[in-house]
Amino acid sequence: MQRQRSLLALILVLLIAAIVVIAKIPVPLGLDLRGGSQLTIQVKPAPGMKEITERDLEGVQKVVEGRINGLGVSEPVIQTVGKDKILVQLPGVNDPEQAERVLGGTAQLEFRLQKIGTETQLFAFQSSRAELKAKQAELKNSNDQAAITKNQEELQKNNQAIAELFESTNPPLNGQYLKDAYGEPTQGNNWNVAIRFEPKGGELFAQLTKNLAGTGRSIGIFLDNELISAPVVGPEFAATGITGGAAVITGRFTPQEANDLGVQLRGGALPVPVEIAEIRTVGATLGKDSITSSIYAGAGGLALVLIFMVVYYRLPGLIADVALLVYAILTWASFALLGVTLTLPGIAGFILSIGMAVDANVLIFERTREELRAGKSLYRSVESGFYRAFSSILDGNVTTVIACAALFGLGAGLVKGFALTLALGVAVSMFTAITCSRTLLFLAISIPSLKKIELFCPKLPVSNNQAEVAR
Repeated sequence: MQRQRSLLALILVLLIAAIVVIAKIPVPLGLDLRGGSQLTIQVKPAPGMKEITERDLEGVQKVVEGRINGLGVSEPVIQTVGKDKILVQLPGVNDPEQAERVLGGTAQLEFRLQKIGTETQLFAFQSSRAELKAKQAELKNSNDQAAITKNQEELQKNNQAIAELFESTNPPLNGQYLKDAYGEPTQGNNWNVAIRFEPKGGELFAQLTKNLAGTGRSIGIFLDNELISAPVVGPEFAATGITGGAAVITGRFTPQEANDLGVQLRGGALPVPVEIAEIRTVGATLGKDSITSSIYAGAGGLALVLIFMVVYYRLPGLIADVALLVYAILTWASFALLGVTLTLPGIAGFILSIGMAVDANVLIFERTREELRAGKSLYRSVESGFYRAFSSILDGNVTTVIACAALFGLGAGLVKGFALTLALGVAVSMFTAITCSRTLLFLAISIPSLKKIELFCPKLPVSNNQAEVAR
């Protein structure tokens, strides 16, 4: 009896803790429930390639995953579609243009050497580009498509003219030598992008800065053949150049621009050309409708199960209903603690795991009835019911978890959500069936008014031994 009370106290503590967790930590919702952005990336063969291979597609997927992780999106879905497409789902991201900039950019970074005698030309071209970009901002919200197109053409010509004022180092100092890149604040509201080189890149950077130190010529920092910064190296570095393998890209970046650029640079260059083939935005209204329908379906199914258990199994069924409610609370708290992103398939897995939890109780109660029909006492029948059903419950749950592991390991996207929620539900159902149901059932039969055979197995002839024990 003391053991049962201790277990009951443990269950109450877990239940209270779970309710606190549910109140404090909301369960994140997936794209189909929360809304967000969905992008389809078309992978194209590079010049000289006949077709996209599986290895090329995996390379693009890896780079995309790295860039998405840099965006800080919770539980994104990144999966290949067919032989030349990648599907990206970003829950909660309502700015698909930002995602398009980060995912579609190739981020080809290169440090170039300014040619001798081009200082005046560079200053003129940079001033002209500043005017063109200011005009571009003014035209952004206008309907003058001709003016917008002309402005873009002039900007392209300007970028090309600037690029001709620089030449690559030998060997080229580019993004393959990059170790890290991240945005950092400067004075005022401006941000810079700090970069760190690998050892070989650090040597090339030191040589580049040594050649330019004190000459008045700039280091051309180009991203996708567009000049983003042109710092001048002071004469104090003429002897050794800038050593240490570190540099800062200055460009009056906003915090978001600095972060996006850092993500692109860290993600590396895409192995083959890509383009954003399709962008979709999933609205919150659809998500709310899906949640409402799922709640109605889950509540209806749960209500039917609860009613059936009480009608068919009487007192044990009522105890199973209590254990089932405990199970639902503990499982939901587990979702919140582990940060499980809930999707429609995830809700389906949760509802299915409720059926698995009831299944364990059904096995126990049927075994208990078999023992009662065999003439054993109520206490022995309940004890034997749990003991004899345990192996069947364990086998059933283990095989289900194995299937979940296979789905999680081999599946992708929403399939993983279904597998994870089902596996968590099975684990918690095992605990509630063996611990919670057992504790409550033994506490019930310790109460004299509840030690009636008909409350456990109706229409069963009571043997003399059972009647004696009941009294």
